[in-house]
Amino acid sequence: MDKPKSNNNIMDGVGSNVKKVIENSKTERYGDIMLRALAFILTFISAVVVGVDKETQMVSFTLVKTLPPLHVPVTAKWQYMSAFMYLLVSDVIACAYAGVSWAYRMAKPKLNNRLELVMTLVDLTIMGLLFSATGAAMAIGVLGMNGNSHVQWHKVCNVFGDFCRQFEAGLVLSLLGSFAFLLLVVLAVFNLYKRSR
Repeated sequence: MDKPKSNNNIMDGVGSNVKKVIENSKTERYGDIMLRALAFILTFISAVVVGVDKETQMVSFTLVKTLPPLHVPVTAKWQYMSAFMYLLVSDVIACAYAGVSWAYRMAKPKLNNRLELVMTLVDLTIMGLLFSATGAAMAIGVLGMNGNSHVQWHKVCNVFGDFCRQFEAGLVLSLLGSFAFLLLVVLAVFNLYKRSR
């Protein structure tokens, strides 16, 4: 005849389950904090790289074939294209939010459900903002690299090579920041799924 389980064995089982839940919540919190820190760093560096991007080159213009060409200094700046401005402003907004939310998560280990939902919705909004800004800037970047012969837009990256390379670096960093926010949203949805089971 089997002996009935003692209360100590039952309590040991409950204790191990509580320990697993605490370990899982710590892992989720650390993952969230690390992704927010990564998003902050990536969008901050992207904003700086794009914000200081500027190059001046001497460009030759021929007005009349009989006269020598004019050499005019021309400057490429991020402020000259609205898509580049959109990218920089989006990076700054995402960076500020990532920094504030990271600090809040460091200070508050446990969030209530309502606040966690709000943070997830803002993460989703920032992710969409970054992806749209990166896509718009990429479209203009492709025109700068290749031009468009159908509308007589000439490529400019053959003249402003340093400007284009630096902007590409900022674009890649912003795209990686977008993926960090995407992972934050995926982590939140995964945690919600685990809690509902």
